[in-house]
Amino acid sequence: MTTADLHLLTGAYALHALSEAERRTFEEHLAGCEACAQESAELSATAARLALATSGTPRPVMREHVLRRITTVRQVAPGEELPPPSGRPVPRARLLSRWALAACLAATATLGGTALWQHERAEDALEEAQHARQDGARIAAVLTAPDARSRAAELADGATATIVVSASRNKAVLVVSAMARPPRGKAYQLWFDDDGIMRSAGLMDPGRSDQALLLRGAVDTASGMGITLEPAGGSEQPTSAPLARMKLPA
Repeated sequence: MTTADLHLLTGAYALHALSEAERRTFEEHLAGCEACAQESAELSATAARLALATSGTPRPVMREHVLRRITTVRQVAPGEELPPPSGRPVPRARLLSRWALAACLAATATLGGTALWQHERAEDALEEAQHARQDGARIAAVLTAPDARSRAAELADGATATIVVSASRNKAVLVVSAMARPPRGKAYQLWFDDDGIMRSAGLMDPGRSDQALLLRGAVDTASGMGITLEPAGGSEQPTSAPLARMKLPA
């Protein structure tokens, strides 16, 4: 199986449609491919939410039928460019020459201190990309675990939340949609509920209304989780009444 083939398995992985050998091979690839990790996490989160709307027992031949049909459909690989609407591709050499000229002009204009600043920004961006890749792989591992269980709830102002727990991995993922942004200087903080004792499980990204988050720490004996509004850096203990509380799925 080539790397190009592996890029096309995100959907099948999210829907548990891979054989055991294919799953192991893809998960090894997933740990080093940011695009596939992000796509797998998004597809798995979507599949988990869709499964909450309706459920049913598929026919025994369904998997075979789906796998046979998908062999006739080509999936666009990560990073592949679609042709322009006109159907006539722009010569790659022309694109490269334009970009090369722009790069040379930019380099000439940004020598000195700016070059150092760019280097530092590049290092920061690389570190952020590595963290994002690792988080995406961990989220996908929970969402696609064979023992993953989920529970959904409606939050204030039309927002929704789904909590997914894998006992075998001892981890939980929260998927939120249409979450109102917190006031300036504030952030939503997540908590595990250990028999009434609230244990911090990390902060939500204040700039995103839709997100999937791996709760920090192990689930252990927690029976529920909550969301509170805290100062931007978070708090050791909740300083406000919970905006939402959810029981963890059994």
